[in-house]
Amino acid sequence: MVLLTGFEPFGGDAVNPSQLVVERLAGEVDAVAVLPVSASETPIALQAAIERHRPDLVLSLGLASTRDQVTLERVAINVVDCRIADNAGVLLRDAPVLPGGPAAYFATLPLRAILAAWETAGIPAELSNSAGTFMCNQALYWSLHLAGERGHRAGFVHVPRPSLEHGLPGLPLDTMVDAVRIALDACRAVTAR
Repeated sequence: MVLLTGFEPFGGDAVNPSQLVVERLAGEVDAVAVLPVSASETPIALQAAIERHRPDLVLSLGLASTRDQVTLERVAINVVDCRIADNAGVLLRDAPVLPGGPAAYFATLPLRAILAAWETAGIPAELSNSAGTFMCNQALYWSLHLAGERGHRAGFVHVPRPSLEHGLPGLPLDTMVDAVRIALDACRAVTAR
């Protein structure tokens, strides 16, 4: 059972490519959820989706607006430190994702297998050691925290803006959809061994 999540638009943008990718792949995975961009609501919505669907794998997506490739995240840290307010108007600084929780969690997906599959497919990609300190990091941290209780594997992929949106670097939406599809296939292949 696969749960694929993305985020609603934020920061004044009309769309969020992570939501668009999730919507495009909705018929190919077991369950999808579009999470609110809210420090208080993101964990609640993610936990509800995990409890409802009981996935074996949770792959979350989010926007990294300054990147020009898909980025696989290795680490989630126990801090929320926002450069902009969330969609509820809250601007958190130096707040824990989970008071008393571990300083960090490592993604439990087959990172190198995913990267190798992307390279074979010609997908521009890299591995990152920081999911940031906004809602993307919060979602990855919560997913990994809940994985300790429920046993699922979890990870996070940052997607860039669609190509040439606002004149910034990016990738075609179809390439982002292919990248997520390939990542899920790589996760399934490792599980099947």
